[in-house]
Amino acid sequence: MSLQQALWSGRFDAGMDDSTLAFTSSLEVDSKLAFYDVMGSLAHVRMLRSCGIIPAEDADAIIDGLKVILSEIEEGTFELDFTQEDIHTNVEFTLTSRIGPAGGKLHTGRSRNDQVATDFRMYLRDAALAASESVDRLMMSLVRVAEEHGDTVMPGFTHMQHAQPVTLAQHMMAHAFKFSRDAERFLDALSRLNYCPLGAAALAGTTYPIDRHMTASALGFKGPTENSMDTVSDRDFVTELAYCAAQTAIHLSSLCEELVLWSSQEFGFIEMADRYTTGSSIMPQKKNPDIAELVRGRTGAVVGALMTMITMTKGLPFTYNRDLQEDKRPVMDSLESVIACCDIMSKVISTSEFKVERMMEVTSRGQINATDLADYLVTKGVPFREAHGIVGAAVRCSIDTGINLEDMPLEQLKGFDQRIEEDVYDVLPVRRCMERRNSYGGTSPSSTDVQIGRAMEQIMLRDETVRQEKQLIANCWKALRE
Repeated sequence: MSLQQALWSGRFDAGMDDSTLAFTSSLEVDSKLAFYDVMGSLAHVRMLRSCGIIPAEDADAIIDGLKVILSEIEEGTFELDFTQEDIHTNVEFTLTSRIGPAGGKLHTGRSRNDQVATDFRMYLRDAALAASESVDRLMMSLVRVAEEHGDTVMPGFTHMQHAQPVTLAQHMMAHAFKFSRDAERFLDALSRLNYCPLGAAALAGTTYPIDRHMTASALGFKGPTENSMDTVSDRDFVTELAYCAAQTAIHLSSLCEELVLWSSQEFGFIEMADRYTTGSSIMPQKKNPDIAELVRGRTGAVVGALMTMITMTKGLPFTYNRDLQEDKRPVMDSLESVIACCDIMSKVISTSEFKVERMMEVTSRGQINATDLADYLVTKGVPFREAHGIVGAAVRCSIDTGINLEDMPLEQLKGFDQRIEEDVYDVLPVRRCMERRNSYGGTSPSSTDVQIGRAMEQIMLRDETVRQEKQLIANCWKALRE
């Protein structure tokens, strides 16, 4: 790298060694910020012209040059020079080489510190919106399954043991509400990252009479950041989005774990569509849930990105440190991974066949209605702890004899407690166990109908929030292109 190619060359007698350039270059990663870098520069130079900081003719030349570069970036024809250390240097040197010395005035009143932070916030703003949309698409696929299976009975589990009968709708909605919180978290994080660093400069602000509110508005931010030192050192917004992605990945992994189990012959609850499974190179009978397994496996890298950010920023002194160059790749990768995983899992869920009869068959085995028998005794005036012991004895008998509780003759049941009457058979069938759990948030069809309605409301509210935010950003881009 020649000394003339470095933005900081004045202090140095010699340029960087090639190995130093290779080690410090961020171009491979931050080239993804090219569009945002040009948009940030367009807003900055318009502000410089409006405030009389640079001559109008120079500003106009810079704007025209940046628009050409923007077109090349969007068309994929902008040529990166890998002898330059980052995308910001690439854009500025290309501009200056085309329009002459006026291009050097673009950097007036800003530093790469606030420039990079602005570019990255704009990139992550779009990524957060895309992630929220992707999570909601997956959530919608779960809700659709719930709508179709409001009375499909299956075993509910604790400790991977049969616990109580639930509906497939309830199970799908349990996952859906986890993802609803994930989608909400991305938008909530957006509310904190959506402030503009431009004008913070290197760390102390600038002596030029800039208008930070103007640039913030032009770029679709809610306003400028409040403290210049905090601005260039802050990566809270990166770590927060890394957490949002990690939590979503954990929920994805939980969903995939269940689908892998459910697709096994031992469970037999689900069959995934052929186009989202693979076979074995040696065993012709195999149908492997590889998509779910890969999504489960990618959780590690997404969680790792969060650990990277937490460790990287721990104990950094104010203000900017080069460590922060390493913030982009892990979070970019984790957000891209989560979006891709949500999108593919939405397809897996939407095309899978759920085995209704098999679920009911498995639920009907054993003593999954034991709690209902205990609750029945409570309605007869038996204290719950006493009822628990009575039913425990009945369960032991059921295990020994192989007769389910609902199939035991009344006289046999009365042998455990004389307060058991004929009406116990209105309680014990597993479908009745499910239907009677109609408390708010419960598993009965009437309860899950309410849950489905609430979930749809949440999706619609977020959809409108995302639509408005994307429209605001689009309007800003349109204005900057004019």
